[in-house]
Amino acid sequence: MNRVRARLGSLSRQFALAVAIVVAPVLVALVVIAVLMVVSNHAAVVVAIIVVVAGLIAVGVAQLLARGILGDINSIRDGLGAVSGGSREVTIETGARDELAELAGAANAMIVRLRDEEKARRDLVAAVSHDLRTPITSLRLLAEAVGDGVVDGETRHAYLERMMTHIDALSALIDDLFELSRLEAGDIGWSLERVQLGELVGETVEAMRVQAEAKGVAVLSEVPAMLAPARANPEKLQRVLFNLIQNAIRHTPADGSVVVRAEPVDDRIEVEVCDTGVGIAPGEREQVFSAFYRGGEDAARSSAGAGLGLAVSRAIVEAHGGQIWLEDSPVGTRVRFSVPVAA
Repeated sequence: MNRVRARLGSLSRQFALAVAIVVAPVLVALVVIAVLMVVSNHAAVVVAIIVVVAGLIAVGVAQLLARGILGDINSIRDGLGAVSGGSREVTIETGARDELAELAGAANAMIVRLRDEEKARRDLVAAVSHDLRTPITSLRLLAEAVGDGVVDGETRHAYLERMMTHIDALSALIDDLFELSRLEAGDIGWSLERVQLGELVGETVEAMRVQAEAKGVAVLSEVPAMLAPARANPEKLQRVLFNLIQNAIRHTPADGSVVVRAEPVDDRIEVEVCDTGVGIAPGEREQVFSAFYRGGEDAARSSAGAGLGLAVSRAIVEAHGGQIWLEDSPVGTRVRFSVPVAA
């Protein structure tokens, strides 16, 4: 059958052949019946004319249907061809509500997804370029000043320290990008184990206490002593906590507080980092977990200031089979995430 279709070529020819296959046997049958019944030649001719006219009508109807179907197929083909050529402002339309319309709808959804992905890629490149340009420019100026010998003594030492700060920022940015790309590609090479969240949260809070006290912010841990262990990777989960606590400290004014809580909810454990800072505007709540998102002043609350902290945290939490979201809060910000309970 496929060989026959290949020889016929276009769908219009295939439709014509299908009609011929249906009409021809009917015509032959009527002629045979007429002969066997020994009807008059006049009657046989009339029957033949009726059959031929019916066949021609069937062929015409088939051609009309084929023309509509071919028009829809051509529309889909031309639309996909335009997409293949690089266009993303394409909407494929069909003239009927059938399987071809469903195919066109699927193609339109694919085009929208491609357009969104390309926009996200362009935004990512622009954001990375911006966040690389600033420290690189500063490093070049500082290196030139040190290399030219225009600074010496304490100033030279201060310049070198500033260079190290920019290098650390670049290193953190590259690490976050690498981690995010691996997680989004599903390249997860770490194992899960039983993690006592009380101990992990306590260690993380203690590690952040110096930074918090330097800004005059109190950082506290409120985790139940008998909390069930979580099934997680301790290093990755601690990275999420570091990101969230550091962001909370950065956006909380002096005399404010940051509190880390955890509680069991069904078959998971929910961890919350809340602060008494300026909060996040309602219109920006859906975008804060996107990489490099920069809305209002506090929209991109990342540890490196590049808008990656929450994106990396989201990817790590989702790789654990959990979720991360913003809870409503009358004061400050409440970031909450879930991880499964260890079996």
